[in-house]
Amino acid sequence: MILGMVMMMSFGLVDTFFVSLLGTEQLAAISFTFPVTFTVISLNIGLGIGTSAIIGKLQGAGAINDSKLYATGSLMLSVLLVGSLAAVGYVLIEPIFKYLNASEALMPYIRDYMGIWYLSSVFLSLPMVGNSVLRACGDTRTPSIIMASGGALNAAMDPILIFGFGPVPAMGIQGAAVATFIAWIFGASWIIWLLAVRRELMIPRLLNLAEFKRSSKEVLRIGLPAAGANMLTPIAGAVMTAIVATYGAEAVAAWGVGNRLESIASIVILSLSMTLPPIISQNIGANLYQRVEQAYVVALKFILVWQVVVFGLLWAASHWIALIFANEQEVARLIKLFLAIVPLGYGMQGVVILTNSSLNAMHRPMTALVLSIIRLFVLFVPVSYIGSVLFDIPGLFWGNVIANVIMAVISYCIFKQMLKKHRTS
Repeated sequence: MILGMVMMMSFGLVDTFFVSLLGTEQLAAISFTFPVTFTVISLNIGLGIGTSAIIGKLQGAGAINDSKLYATGSLMLSVLLVGSLAAVGYVLIEPIFKYLNASEALMPYIRDYMGIWYLSSVFLSLPMVGNSVLRACGDTRTPSIIMASGGALNAAMDPILIFGFGPVPAMGIQGAAVATFIAWIFGASWIIWLLAVRRELMIPRLLNLAEFKRSSKEVLRIGLPAAGANMLTPIAGAVMTAIVATYGAEAVAAWGVGNRLESIASIVILSLSMTLPPIISQNIGANLYQRVEQAYVVALKFILVWQVVVFGLLWAASHWIALIFANEQEVARLIKLFLAIVPLGYGMQGVVILTNSSLNAMHRPMTALVLSIIRLFVLFVPVSYIGSVLFDIPGLFWGNVIANVIMAVISYCIFKQMLKKHRTS
């Protein structure tokens, strides 16, 4: 899972690197897109969580025909919902990014990138949800290979399409979106062939209305709260981007680079958040609550130590990272400042993420959703904003860390309370 997640997250990081070579305005433009693109990706993640929970239960019960039905319904549902969200986003490109404080100078770059990206997002939904079907059926290797292959294809196409090569014209920032589009079409074709033909894990046809309603209802019951919790992160990120934008394009560029690096730095957390839930749900079903608690606590201990190591590496390499991603001295300075402060809170953020994924595995998606709301809109945004008002950009960065520490303590206490309820129910 770590290998697959690294390659999946590399989409944004590789795009950011090559676009940064075009200039600060293009780097700032792609930085503005991050909270918006992650909103769409978060919907896919939530639908994948619901799909995995339902398919895994049906496979365990031996209900293979129902499993195929729900797999097909989940894929159809993801295309419908993501396509609808992308269509709305496409129509509202200018209002959304003006709300995020994007300047008129950046809007042409944002339109070039997002116009293609929204179209490609429909194809992203198929491999993301389809990979959840494979994992629920016991295969974690193939999803990683699919994600890794897509990331490698994206990385190979980026410089060709952005800067041009031979008969291929230079497309600038739009080339990064086209490279992603090609990679996702490749992944979508692969996963549909695997599920429908090679593995026969889905019904190779469109469902009728009755079948679609039946399969969608169960997936949405878990998937919608999970998607909502995930979609809150980019919404809060959009608010934070608007706050950072008041400090200028250089600050937004540095913030965007920091967010991309955070995705890579948190790769072990995200991989654990996808592998811990099956252990939690299986042992909850077997009433082995001590094993549930042991798995949860071991994961937290490991991630806290691991992220301290990650912080040390990022801090030590901050000078070279800034040189890679920044053409201007001020952008480089802010990137180094970000890496000296914000990664201190990644371990505590990991506690929150693993707690939420465990709560979903315990069929407590609404509790996870409430915790996400508290984390982002009661702590993360307000504390960071207050920090920026009192201590400028460094205060905003330290506000990130403080919010994560407080939320980690709250999350741990809530998990213990929910586990106690399961034991006594």
